[in-house]
Amino acid sequence: MQTSIFLAKLIGPVALLMGLVILLNPSRIRTMAREVLQGEAFIFLSGIITLPIGLALVNTHNIWASDWRVLITLFGWMAVAAGIARLAFGGHLRTIGAAMVDNKTALAVPGVFMAFLGAWLSYVAYLG
Repeated sequence: MQTSIFLAKLIGPVALLMGLVILLNPSRIRTMAREVLQGEAFIFLSGIITLPIGLALVNTHNIWASDWRVLITLFGWMAVAAGIARLAFGGHLRTIGAAMVDNKTALAVPGVFMAFLGAWLSYVAYLG
């Protein structure tokens, strides 16, 4: 449980802030996303960063319990998948990302998800 609380204290506030920034300043996020999508090297480098982070989470917290801790495990597995996808399929991700950048719903949904995930993890870590 100590590891779960520690990781929730790290992931929760970051996810909450990311979600709020996406929701409160979507034009800034769209601008940054366009810049990122123009650089194949950046997509590859972000995969090199994301994959070890996901593997670290999965290796330290692969808990499939029917409570809030499973969110951290899922977050870790999503990071593993995202890292692999960025390394192996960067060109395809650029195409998909370009289609999503100008779609307001495609930007709002992850923002809401990240804000709720971050708020919940922060709550259980700091107040729960």
